[in-house]
Amino acid sequence: MSALQNLALEQNRLSGTLPSDLGHGMPSIEKINCAYNQMSGFIPASISNSSRLRGLDLGDNRFTGPIPESLGNLEYLEMLNLQWNDFSSDSAMSFLTSLTNCRKLRVLSFAENPLDGVFPASVGNFSAMQIFEGQGCKLKGVIPEEIGNLTGMTRMSPQNNELAGHIPKTVQDMLILQELYLYGNKIEGTIPNVICNLKSLGALDLSGNHFSGSVPPCLGNVTSLRNLYLAYNRLNSRLPTSLGSLKDLMEFNVSSNLLSGHIPLEIENLKAATLIDLSNNNFSGKISNTLGGLDKLIKLSLAHNILNGPIPDSFGKMLALEVLDLSFNNLSGEIPKSLEALINLKYLTSHSINSVERFPLEVLLQIPHVNLSCSMMLFVAILSFMCHHVSSNLLRGQRGKKQSRLCMSFWEWACYFLH
Repeated sequence: MSALQNLALEQNRLSGTLPSDLGHGMPSIEKINCAYNQMSGFIPASISNSSRLRGLDLGDNRFTGPIPESLGNLEYLEMLNLQWNDFSSDSAMSFLTSLTNCRKLRVLSFAENPLDGVFPASVGNFSAMQIFEGQGCKLKGVIPEEIGNLTGMTRMSPQNNELAGHIPKTVQDMLILQELYLYGNKIEGTIPNVICNLKSLGALDLSGNHFSGSVPPCLGNVTSLRNLYLAYNRLNSRLPTSLGSLKDLMEFNVSSNLLSGHIPLEIENLKAATLIDLSNNNFSGKISNTLGGLDKLIKLSLAHNILNGPIPDSFGKMLALEVLDLSFNNLSGEIPKSLEALINLKYLTSHSINSVERFPLEVLLQIPHVNLSCSMMLFVAILSFMCHHVSSNLLRGQRGKKQSRLCMSFWEWACYFLH
């Protein structure tokens, strides 16, 4: 097999180990792909003798042991995928430092391995790196300032780790970065304004960290953004009106923060949005009727805020809507009959609405998951409609009189006997 250049064995049910003399037996090999199998054991040290190797894909197997530093001897290596195995590393993650010798390495993934090491500053020496994936590896330490040297990087995703500290200001030097995923770490401080200098950024996910302060108004200048996730942090203040400039934004999630004030009217400009989640904040005031113009929305959640007033009749124009969650607010008035036009609606919840008079019950039949407030007016009707889930709340009956609260166990008991 001395002349073999490409070995493609991916997506089979292969088991066993890699041959210990792998590097000696295939001196001309350029690509090895054993991904999506059930292989185990170590990466043989002899692989460093495959001096022409350009691509090595061992992802989604059961390999164990340390990632060998000898991989750094593969001077032509362009792609290395070791994700979803059981590899280990020393605390300094020396294998990463050794891989910086691979001057042509463009794609590197060691995601979902229990490496349990400190993110080394040496990552700044990956001169050709474009895609770097290190999620779910128990990485510790801080994001090194040296990442600013990665000027060719397009995707960086060290999410779901234990990284702390701040986002370094040098991130602004990654000028062609398109995707930055840092969610699920322990990063703190404010979101730095320098992120707004990344004019090619299409996806930014900072969810599940310890960020505080305000949402930077300058994010409205990053018009390349398609996905913006800032959920589960400690962001406060008001949502900047400048975000209305993100006319190509498709998914926007700032749920579970401490944001307050009115929902900016400029949100109506997010015409491309399919998901908007502002839930679990302290937004107040009325819901603007102009939100109904977001006709591409599939999910809209405004739950767990302090919103008041009626549900806008214009919501009936959001024909793509599948999930509408307005629960746990102070909304009042009737549920608009216009919602019967939402033929794609799969989930409707509206706890803490003070009246549901004349709500068209035929609409309930079309919605798989209805979570309305507990109303005696709807008692018999809802039970007959396959016992849609009804949670306890205080609503008005047909004659405008408030009915007493009914605990959930009563509804469950009633449904039991209905069946």
